[in-house]
Amino acid sequence: MADWEIRPASVADVEAVAELRAVVLRADLERLGRYDAQRVRQRLRDGFAPGHTWLIEVAGVFAGCVALRPAEDAHWLEHFYLVPHLQGGGIGAAVLRGLLERCDRDGTVVRLNVLQGSPARRLYERHGFTVETEDPVDVFMVREPASTVRDD
Repeated sequence: MADWEIRPASVADVEAVAELRAVVLRADLERLGRYDAQRVRQRLRDGFAPGHTWLIEVAGVFAGCVALRPAEDAHWLEHFYLVPHLQGGGIGAAVLRGLLERCDRDGTVVRLNVLQGSPARRLYERHGFTVETEDPVDVFMVREPASTVRDD
C-alpha cells in the first residue's frame, strides 16, 4: 500500500473533487444509463461540505476524498472516491476503517448509498454494511456501531 495521509478539505477543493467524482462514477452511471457530464459534477458541487470532508493524498498529491456528514439518526458516508490507479491497493479500506473506528467509539450508525452493480459495494460489505433498501439505481446500506452489534 502506498504511503497516504488525510487532511481536511477546503472550499478551494471542490473542483478537484467534482472532477474525480465524474471520472470514478462514469462507468457505473453509463451502465445504468444515467451519465451526464455536467450533472455528475454539479451534484457534487451542490452537496460539497468542506467541514465534513477530507482529502486523501499520496506522496503529497490529491488522490481521493471522503465525507462523513452528520444527520439526525446517523452519519452519512459520502463522496468516497479514489483515483482509479490506486483502487484495490488498500488505501480505501484503511481510510474507511479509520472512519468507522471513530464512529464505533462514538456509538454512531453509518449510512451510505452505492450505485447498483458498483464494485465498491463489496468493500462496504466487508466492513459490516448491510443492505437496508434498494431501487433500480441505488443500494442504501447501513452499519451499526461495533459496540452495539450483538451475537444473539
